[in-house]
Amino acid sequence: MGDFHFILATAGHIDHGKSALVRALSGSDPDRLPEEKKRGITIELGFAHLELSSPDGQAQYCVGIVDVPGHEDFVKNMVAGVGSVDCAMLVVAADDGWMPQTEEHVQILNYLGVTHGVVALTKADLPEADVELAVEDVREHLADTPLADVAIVPVSSLSGEGIDELKLELATTLSQTPPPRDLGKPRLAVDRVFTLKGIGTVVTGTLSGGVLEKGQNAVLQPGNRKARVRSLQSHSREIEVAPPGARTAVSLTDASRESVARGDTLTLQNLGEATETVDVWIERSAKTPRRPMKSNALVRVHHGSGNVPARLVLLEGREIAPGESMLAQFRFERSVYVLAGDRLVVRDWPETVTLAGGLVIDPHSHRRGFRGEAQRELLEQCALSSRPAVWMSAFLKRDGAVKRDELLRQSRFGAQDVAAALESGEGVMAVGDWVADAKRWQKAHDDAAAIIDAEHQAHPERPGVALDFLRVHIQKTLPEGIVEALLQEMCEDGFRREGALMARASHTLELPAAMQAGVDKIRNALQAKPMEPPARKEFDAKALRFMIDAGEAIEISSELVMSAKAFNIAVDQIRGRLRQGGAKASELREILGTNRRVVIPLLEKLDRDRVTVRQGDLRVLRTT
Repeated sequence: MGDFHFILATAGHIDHGKSALVRALSGSDPDRLPEEKKRGITIELGFAHLELSSPDGQAQYCVGIVDVPGHEDFVKNMVAGVGSVDCAMLVVAADDGWMPQTEEHVQILNYLGVTHGVVALTKADLPEADVELAVEDVREHLADTPLADVAIVPVSSLSGEGIDELKLELATTLSQTPPPRDLGKPRLAVDRVFTLKGIGTVVTGTLSGGVLEKGQNAVLQPGNRKARVRSLQSHSREIEVAPPGARTAVSLTDASRESVARGDTLTLQNLGEATETVDVWIERSAKTPRRPMKSNALVRVHHGSGNVPARLVLLEGREIAPGESMLAQFRFERSVYVLAGDRLVVRDWPETVTLAGGLVIDPHSHRRGFRGEAQRELLEQCALSSRPAVWMSAFLKRDGAVKRDELLRQSRFGAQDVAAALESGEGVMAVGDWVADAKRWQKAHDDAAAIIDAEHQAHPERPGVALDFLRVHIQKTLPEGIVEALLQEMCEDGFRREGALMARASHTLELPAAMQAGVDKIRNALQAKPMEPPARKEFDAKALRFMIDAGEAIEISSELVMSAKAFNIAVDQIRGRLRQGGAKASELREILGTNRRVVIPLLEKLDRDRVTVRQGDLRVLRTT
């Protein structure tokens, strides 16, 4: 196997010699179907293998060639073959020149983000071919595209003229093409499914985003259907590990032939879920046929090796014309599995015209919030940049915070991309297992502090704000799971938490003048008969609450309070007696010099406080 793996896809008009050129390059025939042999045209995807050396001889390139149909009736098969390619080989016949399907195929490559390639000018040996004119024609049509400066190599698949030069240009182009990355997110877009005797269900496709290993547990999306990798092959060789960028055949267990189809994705668990609503950035080539794309139109969206019907909903206006770009939403008729950063191709419902390309921004959008300010800001920010730090910042700004292991999980960014973005990203902060938008975090902190300060100012006699009330307000800015982390930070930054309340650390209770008389009345009553206090209902509720919050009175039950001093004396007396052994309530009542109205609620409170425990008619000290 080569040192680097790449996928090379053909593109071009029907009968311009794509399959013949693949045979001349690789020695194998990509047309495998009897109907293809009979009709002399490519209908389905074909595959071949090519080994190349880098121009400096320091590296080997293992190239998987995907040969695609050129006929307009089979463009959907063409798109299925170029969904995960690294480099394109555009084939133009020197005698025909640029043709309608050539243009459509180039638009598709542009929509899919293919920026590296070579042009093979086939049939250059024919008497009617004007090579110089054909080269000028190709250059003119490729102007203002990412393939504007690619090499153009005249070749003849019959005589072999130019084949070696084409291989050299391919090697040179691949040396300048970033090799497929291992993001830890392997995806194999299934383009063929078949059954082999003694082996079972086999799927083939182009592997991208990570590696697959023999014996590995996997899932088929959409549907999160479990499967297991029984064995792996690449270019007819048994392998233990399939690398990204390799044409791969996977033998699956736990998956029947009928349960898998072209368009499915073989991937790993915990890499996101399928969805039916996706927000995208739509762009249309100025060379697209002059027909507008209208909002609410039914279209076919091609992704990976499949296509799914969807409703197109535009963010602004009623239509998008050729040459325009716009934020949009696809509402699919069935679930699709996509990652943020994936590229899509949009064709009309009858499958006659390629209309546009799309960049997936939010793979799990919501139909109601599509036009909301927060969602719009996220989409606009991501549409303008491919940097992971920008995407991370945009999603955190909208969501407030996410768990670290879920940050950009369903995206084309790997763990190293996310880690680097976190390290360099401004306005982002790590909080334990969470990552938060710094501004949202600070806003939640400031809002909570303002609520506490307002409570202290309006009610200095109260000890603080109920934590449940505070949590509700914080969750307007941050997710529920990170609220406790924010409260903990506040406790380290000038606040204190006491039971179910939160207050400034510097806050002390202040008795308003209007409550002084009520407090004095309660003090006098509790001091007059410390072990037989009056019923709680006889006291002013606000004055009593102040004394309880200040620790001067103890809440025994909903009907009874005692002074803190009397309560502590009672507890000491009860402890002293129970150290000698268990005692009945009546005996403890006698020791305290009180009555049943007081002693029963008092003992029940000590049970709740885990000081005592009831055993039949006796109370004993709790030991655990």
